[in-house]
Amino acid sequence: MKKAVINAFLGLVALMLAACGTPEKTTDPSTRADATSPAAAAEIAEALLALDNQANAAYLRSDAKFFEEMLSDKFAMREGGRQMDKAAFMKLNAGNKCNVKGWILEDPQMARIDADIYVLSYRGTFDGSCTGPDGKLKIPSPIRAATVWIRAGGTWRAAFHGQDPIFDAKNPPLPAKAKDKKETKKDDKAVPSANIVADPSTAAMMAVEKSVWEAWKAKDAKKLEELMTADLSFQNIYGTYFANRADTLKNWTSPYCDIKSVSVADGSSTMLSPTVGILSRTGTAEGTCNGQNLPPVPIYGTSVYVKKGTRGDWPSA
Repeated sequence: MKKAVINAFLGLVALMLAACGTPEKTTDPSTRADATSPAAAAEIAEALLALDNQANAAYLRSDAKFFEEMLSDKFAMREGGRQMDKAAFMKLNAGNKCNVKGWILEDPQMARIDADIYVLSYRGTFDGSCTGPDGKLKIPSPIRAATVWIRAGGTWRAAFHGQDPIFDAKNPPLPAKAKDKKETKKDDKAVPSANIVADPSTAAMMAVEKSVWEAWKAKDAKKLEELMTADLSFQNIYGTYFANRADTLKNWTSPYCDIKSVSVADGSSTMLSPTVGILSRTGTAEGTCNGQNLPPVPIYGTSVYVKKGTRGDWPSA
């Protein structure tokens, strides 16, 4: 059985490009993972960052027409623990009124999934607030975000966007307060609900996801290597980006963290094509990093999985 490749993972300890097993070798340069030249990759990264800047500006002015054209019909968004499809996002954005003094997107990092699917990760800094269906809220800043872009007919469309605040190791977030029934009922009415249908591949992708977390907890370098592709990259909750496999493996197996337990739940997936799927999930980890207890908060993340091989089988844990 051929193995599958996991090509992006937004969240764990929030962006990873990994593999399960050894990617299938090919002599066709158009299908190789490194087929994009450095010059072409830089040009694509610049174009995608410009599109993300346009999307942020459109969000702040509630520009429905822009998003109707720019978002893929399969679009999904994850912000914190809330997941939305295209319709839910459009409804939420329509009710926004924002007052933002300034913002900047920087430190772009791009990962190539295939010839027409790319993941762009960047750091965002915002100064302002928005008034939406759920009340006035200061825009989280700084954040680390990632957008999955698909090119079709020469046009780029966003298939996924996710973002989370960057954790401050010296000032970790506190767990959210429990809501009473009245508050929960009010919030449920204010926030559009997602209409994301679970794909049959969700269970298989979640099995791989759990294997990665368990291997990270155990500092099992051999198992992690089996789950990594040659061009893996990773971004942690503190905003640090690891651009290659060697640096990521060193980070995951270092004595910096002592993890006692992990869990991965609430998987939700969207298939972008017969071979590319996006999995969102919620993770938790108990233990210490640099001698300090990990903050008792959920770690929201997203992975982009790519099937490889003649049968296109998903791997099992």
